Amino acid sequence: MSAALTLDHDRLTTLWEVVDYHASVRGDADAIQFEGHTITYAGLREAALRLAAGLAATGVGRGSRVAYLGKNGDRYFVLLFALARIGAVMVPLNWRLAAEEWGYIVRDAGVMRLFCDSEFGSPAATLAAACGLPGAETIPADPQGAHAITHVPLPGPSDTVFQVYTSGTTGHPKGALLTNANLLALRAPGYRAGLEWFPQPETTMLVVLPVAHIAGTAYALFGFYAGARIALAREFDPVEVLSLIERERADYILLAPAAMQLLMDCPAAARTDFGSLRYITYGAAPIPEVQLQQALKVFGCGFVQMYGMSEASGGVVALDPGDHVCGIPGRLRSAGRAMPGVEVGVMDDGGALLPPDTTGEIVVRSAAVMSGYWNLPQATAETLTADGWLRTGDIGRIDEEGYVYVLDRAKDMIISGGENVYPAEVENAVFSHPDVADVAVIGVPSARWGEEVAAIVVPRPGADPRLEDIQEWVGGRLARFKVPRHLYLAESLPRNAGNKILRRMLREPFWQGHDRRVN
Repeated sequence: MSAALTLDHDRLTTLWEVVDYHASVRGDADAIQFEGHTITYAGLREAALRLAAGLAATGVGRGSRVAYLGKNGDRYFVLLFALARIGAVMVPLNWRLAAEEWGYIVRDAGVMRLFCDSEFGSPAATLAAACGLPGAETIPADPQGAHAITHVPLPGPSDTVFQVYTSGTTGHPKGALLTNANLLALRAPGYRAGLEWFPQPETTMLVVLPVAHIAGTAYALFGFYAGARIALAREFDPVEVLSLIERERADYILLAPAAMQLLMDCPAAARTDFGSLRYITYGAAPIPEVQLQQALKVFGCGFVQMYGMSEASGGVVALDPGDHVCGIPGRLRSAGRAMPGVEVGVMDDGGALLPPDTTGEIVVRSAAVMSGYWNLPQATAETLTADGWLRTGDIGRIDEEGYVYVLDRAKDMIISGGENVYPAEVENAVFSHPDVADVAVIGVPSARWGEEVAAIVVPRPGADPRLEDIQEWVGGRLARFKVPRHLYLAESLPRNAGNKILRRMLREPFWQGHDRRVN
C-alpha cells in the first residue's frame, strides 16, 4: 500500500467510521458494483445517512433489531451502514430457510422492522403478519429526505451491530452478538503485520456467498475496511460468477470448496480469463487435497484457507499463499496458523490447555470473539470460558510450529470398537476416488462395534462406484478401522447455508430406535 493510501486505523473502529472515513478521503472511489449500478463511497455514505434519518424518525435506535430477508444486493449494505450509524442491529435472514425458521429468528431477536428485496416481497409480508410486524418494506434505491441526525450519538466499538444466527444443526439456532469491535478486530493487526493477501484500495473483491451468513457480510466488510471496490453477485451461479470474475476484473474472491468445484466443473471455466485474480480465499468446510491441487492449476493465483466461525466474526486461522506451494508434506491438510491478533489452543474436557500435537477441542481467544449469544446465558457460559476462550466444538491438534489441524466436529466423531474416526479424514480419502463427485461419512449402528463407518457418495456422471472399489481405494490410505463398511449412493447431499454437510439429516434414518452417544 502506498504511503498516500495508508489506512488510518485509529479512525476505523466502527462500521460507520469505515464508510465515513473512505467517503471523506476518497469519496469518488467506487464502493459497490451490482448489476450495472455503481455506488461511490460518498454516495454510500449519503444514502446510508438518509436512510438512517428516516429510521431514527420512526423510533429505530440504539439496540433496535432490524431484519433483512433477501439475496445479495447493494441496498443491503446501505441498510447495514444506516443501522450502524444509529446503533441499531442488523439481523439477516437466510433466504434458503423455511418460513417457520424465519419466524423463529424474528421472534427470538425481537425484530422491530423487516426489510426485504423485491423478490421476497410476498413471503416477507406473510412473515411480518405472522410475527405481528407492521409490514415488510423494500429498501429504497434513493432514500429521500434530510439526514440531520446529529442528535443521534455515534455508536462505539463495543455496541452490537450484527446478530447472526448460527446454522443450528441441532435444535434452534442461536443469535451470536457481534460488536463493531468484533467485526473489525483483525483488520489493523493484519495490515500492520504486512499480510500480503489483505485487500488494498482500488482493488475489486467479488462477494458471492450469501450476506445472511457471516462469510458473506464479513468478507465484504474486509473490503470496505480497505476502501476496495465490492462487486456483488445476487447469488452463487457458476456461469454468472465466472462472468463476473472476468467482467469486473476481480482481484479477490471467497469461495466454499463445493462452490470452487462447481466453478471448475463449469464448461465456461475453460473460456474464462482468470488473469486478474490475485487470491482465492476458501473455507467453511474441509477441502480434499486432490480438489485443492486441481484448483491451484485451474485458477493460477494465490490461495488462502480460512478457518473460523460466526462466533468469531469469521476467519481467525489462515493458511497463507506460501504454505500452499511450499511442498511440505501434509501442510495442505492444515487450516493454517492463528492470524495476528488471535490466540489458538487445544483444550481437554476439563478446560486445561494441551501441549502441541495433542488432540482436543480447538479454542480461540481474540477481540473478534462474540460478546455472547442473544438471551442465552447458559449457552454463552458453555461456549465462552471465564478467561475468554471460545470453545469451537471442533476436534483438532496444533503442531510445534503453530499449524492447526482440524479433524472434525466433536459431535460428528464416530466411535467404532473403541477407536475414534473423524469423518473429514475419511471423506478426504474417498473424495480422491475418480468416480466420486461428493461424499459424506457418518457412523451407523453396529451390534458388534457400536458404530461402523458409512460413506454416502454422489457419483460423478456416468460412474457407478461399488463398495469394494471404495474399500480398496481407501484401504491403501487409511487405517483399517477407518475404511467404510457401508456405501450408499445419493444424487446430492444436504447442506446448510454455510455449505456444511447436515450429517444429522443423513444419520437420522439409520439411528431411529437406537441411542447414539458421542463422548
